[in-house]
Amino acid sequence: MGRNFGIAGTCSCVIARDPALFLRLHPNEVSFDEAQVLPSLFPALRVEVDRERHKKGRFVVTGSSSPALVRAISESLAGRVGIIELSPFTAGEALAAPNAPFAEMLARGKLTAANVLNDCVPRFSVRDLHRYWFEGGYPEPWLEKSPRFHKAWAQAYVRTYVDRVFPGLNRERYRTFVRLLAGLSGTIVNMADIARALGVSQPTAKDYLEIAHGSFVWRTLPAWDRRSLKRLVRHPKGYLRDSGLLHHLLRIPDLDSLLSHPCSGASWEGMVIENILRGLDATGVAYDAFHYRTGGGAEVDLLLEGEFGLIPIEIKRTQRPEAGVEAREVRALSSFVRDWKCPLGIVINNGEVCRQVAEDVVSVPFACL
Repeated sequence: MGRNFGIAGTCSCVIARDPALFLRLHPNEVSFDEAQVLPSLFPALRVEVDRERHKKGRFVVTGSSSPALVRAISESLAGRVGIIELSPFTAGEALAAPNAPFAEMLARGKLTAANVLNDCVPRFSVRDLHRYWFEGGYPEPWLEKSPRFHKAWAQAYVRTYVDRVFPGLNRERYRTFVRLLAGLSGTIVNMADIARALGVSQPTAKDYLEIAHGSFVWRTLPAWDRRSLKRLVRHPKGYLRDSGLLHHLLRIPDLDSLLSHPCSGASWEGMVIENILRGLDATGVAYDAFHYRTGGGAEVDLLLEGEFGLIPIEIKRTQRPEAGVEAREVRALSSFVRDWKCPLGIVINNGEVCRQVAEDVVSVPFACL
């Protein structure tokens, strides 16, 4: 029977006295919670793991969204540990929908127009999907199912996120930075602009952004550049990773207000990207994610690159854009597919059924993913 030791409590004193001895006394089926508060544990874990390297799964180390935890693991336990990110719920998890084949198709290199059109069907209603979009994926609000609780939880999360995980930061300034990120979600990130808005140096602004990314609140998408002849925008793009937290920080009170908000398109885009990447993470497939934009304004919201090839994905909140607009978007996506010999281009929208909109481009409702 395994044992759990919450290091943030009284157990920290017991373990801190002699971590190596503690591990010799408890060599199997032990989990350590909030492990980032006791850095001396990690070198001792390395020694104990190496003592019986052939045995797997002896220790489970958990902790808050903390760069300190990731850094301690990478410095002391490299090659000895597997890292699993416990993300907020995907739309499918929150809405208890059946698994979709999209991520498996991609992982197995079987993402073709025919397979998408035949096998990708909506898994939940647009109404339920919009509820998930507005509320986000953090588990506690979904379990309580109370708007009042959701609001109180979000307020507490923002406060404790800063206070508990980053005690050495200027807390008020970092809170201001987090709210600034909400307004920047879905845009190209310019460090000079962030530094100027906060009244800090560019290196400090960069440190703040790395903390937000390393603590899984913000996702930085680097620019894709493969020696293209076109003039490209090389700044990264970024998103606040949970749409519910984003809407709380933007003070959007309800879904109707969200639908008319200037940031609704960027919010939708970030929510779709997070769900796609979490689905790929669940399959265990290796990939890299990028955004693409040329100096002339052509762009692709998400590029996925892996053993499956290069997949360009354009994301739209509308059910079906105007014919002229859709034609321009499809032409741009088709051009990218041809230029870089991609297996398929995908437009993700709020439609009802999958459609083939060009020979090498399919339109897929998000409810199918």
